[in-house]
Amino acid sequence: MNRGRLTRRIAVAVSVGATTGALAAAAAAAPHGANASKPTSTTVGPSGLRFYSPSKLPAGSHGTLIWERPFHGVAALKGANNYLVLYKQTGVSGKQVPVSGIVSIPKGKAPKHGWPVVTYAHGTTGIADQCAPSRDTGSSSGADKADTGIAPLLDSWIKRGYAVVRTDYEGLGTPGTHPYLIGRSEGYGVLDIVTASRQLDPGISNRVIVSGHSQGGHAALWAAALAPRYTPHLHVLGTVAFAPQSHTADEASFLKTLSSPGLTPLAGMILRGVDIADPSLNVKSLLTSAGKALYPQTATRCLQQLESPSSLGGLPLNKLVTTTANLDPAIKQIAANDPDHLKIRGPVLLEQGLADTTVFPQFDEALSHELATNGAKVTYHTWPGAAHGGVLISAAKDATAFLTARFGR
Repeated sequence: MNRGRLTRRIAVAVSVGATTGALAAAAAAAPHGANASKPTSTTVGPSGLRFYSPSKLPAGSHGTLIWERPFHGVAALKGANNYLVLYKQTGVSGKQVPVSGIVSIPKGKAPKHGWPVVTYAHGTTGIADQCAPSRDTGSSSGADKADTGIAPLLDSWIKRGYAVVRTDYEGLGTPGTHPYLIGRSEGYGVLDIVTASRQLDPGISNRVIVSGHSQGGHAALWAAALAPRYTPHLHVLGTVAFAPQSHTADEASFLKTLSSPGLTPLAGMILRGVDIADPSLNVKSLLTSAGKALYPQTATRCLQQLESPSSLGGLPLNKLVTTTANLDPAIKQIAANDPDHLKIRGPVLLEQGLADTTVFPQFDEALSHELATNGAKVTYHTWPGAAHGGVLISAAKDATAFLTARFGR
């Protein structure tokens, strides 16, 4: 589809919707060892929030399990033994960093070839530490329910005998600032938690399907593209992305023209991601005085709080950056990091609700063609009447059938 025509088609829809945005940095790390280590014992981590902040990192490459403890939080899955884990991944700076996540393993004896594993990437919750899904206490000040409707689907996958692992993402709960929607960081976290989970329980196999919703759909696509070089010891059998964000550079062109305040919280988080990925762009210099006053909240509040009229949710989008701001460098980085240029091995299933006003169907329709052009085997399914979160319910059986076919069970 012609990009200019696509952008014009979206211009009206953008004014009534909200975008999760997407950024990605296209770089692959040196290959991990072909054989992942599987220690016979693990270290139990400390209680409370001390779990998330180790005094030092253990030796070993990315994917090394730091410690674990039983998990009984809001995000625990039914019918599973749930663990909170801390593991190493390659961070956005290229250095090893600690990252938290949740590992859910079906109860009972593992099958002959081990539990097949789904690594699921969550949708946007925010950038502040309390927004990490593993820290969700059910209160409004914690992690938002970005993936409303996903718990029953993940529970059903546990019941089918699939292990489910979920990263919090780099800097979300752990030291440092979460590199919001930076594809390389997200993808590494989605993959490294699988390696770490196999150290926690060697009964988890290396047969993997990558999945995610919204921000997590973007993360899943990046993980699938990075896996052959970053984690060659994992056998990625396919990718399921629910409403993945794409074509954010097209949407960025509306920053100075649209007055809708509903878009501003996500736009602020996108700019925060750009700032973390490339501080030399000096994102703060692009902001208005009102934007500068509210911008720090992107690192201290979850999405639900950012949407408040007293926060970025009360600032019109065209009042976030100055009229004279040169957005070209930031937009160039966003465009270069869009998932539309990823090369993914194996089948890709894109699930999109046609009533989605957060990730627009026209964008993901275009993405399906672009990924196919890049060599992926793409199936694009749409669901009339399904909104952004509703696609998780509408497409549940379809996604499960994909997993069953790929895992052979």
